[in-house]
Amino acid sequence: MSIYGAGFLTTAGSTTLPVAALVGSASVRCRILEIGVFNTTSTAVALKLCRLTTAGTPGTAATIDKLDPADPAAAVGALRNTYSSTAPTTSDAGYRAVLGAAVGSGFVWTFDDYQICTLVAANAGVGILVENGTGQAIQTYWKWKE
Repeated sequence: MSIYGAGFLTTAGSTTLPVAALVGSASVRCRILEIGVFNTTSTAVALKLCRLTTAGTPGTAATIDKLDPADPAAAVGALRNTYSSTAPTTSDAGYRAVLGAAVGSGFVWTFDDYQICTLVAANAGVGILVENGTGQAIQTYWKWKE
């Protein structure tokens, strides 16, 4: 089993357009181990994890790094930046975090193996939505197994 990581600075996102999402494939389930989110402004923001079941219009793909140099070079999953124009179909995954009103305020979700995974289906993923209010840019990183 290979472990991969990636991260980036997002744009604002919204309550319907994910700030970021890890999208799997029809052949591989991505098993999320860790997601870090950090505020880049002095305004608090409430975030929640969601499941994605349709494509929507994702942002650019992050550069993914294998955490063990002996693992296969290419990950199947794709970490996508902020979605634009067309929202994917989402459902609440039950996890929440509020980033305080300070640059660098952050939260790290950690998960046991198989606690939260992408479905084995095209365009299926796990993303971050703004729970309520106005979205803003965040720093985020993700670590997962395939």
